[in-house]
Amino acid sequence: MTTNDLKEQANRVLECELFALNSLQNYKYATICSFYKGDYLFSKHKNRNTWEMQGGHIEKGETPLDAAKRELFEETGATDYELIPIFDYCGYTKTERSNGVLFLAVIHTLGDLPNYEMEKVKTFKKYPKNLTYPLVTPIMFKNAKKYLK
Repeated sequence: MTTNDLKEQANRVLECELFALNSLQNYKYATICSFYKGDYLFSKHKNRNTWEMQGGHIEKGETPLDAAKRELFEETGATDYELIPIFDYCGYTKTERSNGVLFLAVIHTLGDLPNYEMEKVKTFKKYPKNLTYPLVTPIMFKNAKKYLK
């Protein structure tokens, strides 16, 4: 790997800062910290060898809640769940910043995983070692767990 490759990779490292719910504007993403039967629930993208939280872009005409519901189903197959908005966040790299809403999902029923971008879902007692966003995921889950009943 060249020096330029390392610099480019460092510029893409995602970090985040959490804010009170409804304190930011111009939301671009809905992100979900999911729990199933008391365990963390992560998804594995077909094109990556890492585990990630569910979520994605808020489409035109969607609210953050609409996007979270859509993404949760598309990326886990969840059919029965509680979904609660808990924080706003700003995700950033050295070159970009985007706002989003963080949701907590307590999933009661998982159906079949739709044939979209995710290969599989899996529960974990602890965070998997190979996270897609290793700096962001623990921060989001640590704060989301405070809202579990």
